[in-house]
Amino acid sequence: MVDEQNYYREITPSGFGIAIKIKEILFSTQSKYQKVEVLDSDSSLGRILTLNDLMFVTEGDAYNYHEMIAHLPLLSHKNPKNVLIIGGGTGATTKEVLKHKTVEKVVVVDIDEVVVDTCKKYLPDVAGCLDDEKVTVKIMDAFDYIKQTDIKFDVILITSPDPLGPGVGEYTSEVYQNLKRVLNNGGIIVMQSESPVANEQKSKTLYESLLKNFQVVKTYSSPVPTYPGSCWVWVFCSDTVNPLDNYDEKRFEEIVGKCKLFTKEYAEQRLEQETLLDDLI
Repeated sequence: MVDEQNYYREITPSGFGIAIKIKEILFSTQSKYQKVEVLDSDSSLGRILTLNDLMFVTEGDAYNYHEMIAHLPLLSHKNPKNVLIIGGGTGATTKEVLKHKTVEKVVVVDIDEVVVDTCKKYLPDVAGCLDDEKVTVKIMDAFDYIKQTDIKFDVILITSPDPLGPGVGEYTSEVYQNLKRVLNNGGIIVMQSESPVANEQKSKTLYESLLKNFQVVKTYSSPVPTYPGSCWVWVFCSDTVNPLDNYDEKRFEEIVGKCKLFTKEYAEQRLEQETLLDDLI
């Protein structure tokens, strides 16, 4: 929320947060599901998308989050062709996924069409890839989509701060069953699991449920300066594949050359810090 001093401020459940100087509010509306705003910051972050007054993506540091959620699972898969992105209405994760030459089809599911349209208009560098010929955008509840679709995916990326969109609630056995139903053999799921620094209980709850449903559950973390706590964790899940199992030097070199943050060495370092969530259990 922008205060009377023209600062966007966000305070975490742990009682601390961030402040960003704002030039102006470019767009503000209440969609069917949430408050959607685009702020023009007086900083290197450029334009900012907030949902319900919470940070979602910035032009300046989107890569910190989206390189990490996309490249580790795709480079751990032998030949990722079909990718599902849940909660990907900003297009930022899709932008990273499309850097992989093997990818033939990307399905983006987001419940809020206002988010998609707003990002295309006000953050085109982030969201322009949503118009790529390889990309199909579905405006619907992600839980309904995974129950109904006949498409199988090699990699599923869940970026939504709520498990599968507003109203779905926490993950259940039915959710996991349907995610596995649409996952090809040898498939990989990566989902964001909040900040164990700023929202410890939510991270812990998700991690515990994943351990009960997948044979391989590995966490990795990385700084995201504009997210609560500045430390974010993702969880790599599969029944057959470990992170970096299918390391291919040529593919890594091609992707790293297109990234600002991600490298093989950095990914290995972040995986070595898996105890970040283990210590919470």
